[in-house]
Amino acid sequence: MTIENKIKELNIILPKAADPVGSYLATKISGKLLFISGQISINDKGELIKGKLGKELNTEAGYNAAKRCGLSIIAQAKKACSDDLNKIKSCIKLTGFVNSTDNFIEQPKVINGASDLITSVFGDLGMHTRAAVSTNSLPLGVAVEVDAIFELN
Repeated sequence: MTIENKIKELNIILPKAADPVGSYLATKISGKLLFISGQISINDKGELIKGKLGKELNTEAGYNAAKRCGLSIIAQAKKACSDDLNKIKSCIKLTGFVNSTDNFIEQPKVINGASDLITSVFGDLGMHTRAAVSTNSLPLGVAVEVDAIFELN
């Protein structure tokens, strides 16, 4: 089964791969590695998912915000691979940043939103290493940001 077929089977609608809004690239290929810049939490209407985990948002809301980051990662990967996700050999690593209070300790459960999405779309090729990090603030006040590294065929 192709990755595109899996996306259709899961009824996933990918967002438009956003252009960077600063002095950086959305994606960069180096050798056989595809680096994807941090994707921030944006809902299906294009609105920022803002808030701090442990204050305005609970773990489930954070999980869903991280899942939205995962969708943006896949959209960026698709764009970088000239619309052919079958060029991806594997997901190497995700790094997730969670805007959270000092006493919030469920960052890994939040970032599972992105991890679960990547593995559901890519199967065994989506199994990756990961870091889930707490931060006191993220750009534009978003709840979650996730970046990724993929290996290409």
